Amino acid sequence: MNQDKMHLVNKIFNNETIRTVWDKEKEKYFISVVDLVGVLSESKDKQAYWRKLKQRLKEEGNETVTNCHTLKLKAHDGKYRMTDVVDIEGMFRIIESIPSKNAEPVKLWLAKLGSERIDETFDPSLAAQRAIDLYRLKGYDEKWILKRIKGIQDRKQLTDVWKDGGITENKEYAILTNEIYKEWSGMKASEYKAFKGLHKEALRDNMTDIEVALADLGEIATRELAKKHKPYGLEQNKKIARMGGNTAKVAKDDLERKLGESVITSNNALNYKYVDDLEKIENK
Repeated sequence: MNQDKMHLVNKIFNNETIRTVWDKEKEKYFISVVDLVGVLSESKDKQAYWRKLKQRLKEEGNETVTNCHTLKLKAHDGKYRMTDVVDIEGMFRIIESIPSKNAEPVKLWLAKLGSERIDETFDPSLAAQRAIDLYRLKGYDEKWILKRIKGIQDRKQLTDVWKDGGITENKEYAILTNEIYKEWSGMKASEYKAFKGLHKEALRDNMTDIEVALADLGEIATRELAKKHKPYGLEQNKKIARMGGNTAKVAKDDLERKLGESVITSNNALNYKYVDDLEKIENK
């Protein structure tokens, strides 16, 4: 499974976090087994509890263990580790294997996860509201959230124009996005993320309001130029993408000249650092 095509949600039960991932391609949730086992068993060593339970289920020929996937999920220390995950159906089977007073509220939550996606199909505004609520939980202010949601809309309009211009592959969208970023920031998106010390997090979610404005300007300019000149194919669209990125570069250079400092910062929005990054710094 491609982690970039998944959406991670943390749910708290009795002060324990259950990491839950929505796979857009498979259109289903996957849940960290060890997290949920910890909530159900209330064991001090949930990893050991899951190892013993997993072995017993294997010996019993339980298909849930056989169908168990592994994904790299972010741990409490900020590092990404391979973690056993199963879908909701698999989790119900595991719940049945653990006698617990927490079983019923967890079952209700799992059932609610499925119904939320069904509800969002009929009322897409629910998905937008859920995104807003998640940003609030992460500590973003209302003005930032409003700009972010608007940026998502603008991005969709740009990809629609690219699609009309013969762009269909995800790697082509990434190439064109990098052309815009390189033109105004001097970095590809991946390099920009590394500059900010990010791993899987969204780059836009960790930009300052000025950086977001410049990124938006580059993409909006590219969209309007593409609508005007109607490029077709990757090479023609790359030229337009660089033109759009240059529009943002002109604005950036003018502002930096007036401020006397760079507007591109290595800071991320919530000012966090990964534990492994700190260890690398300390070991230098």
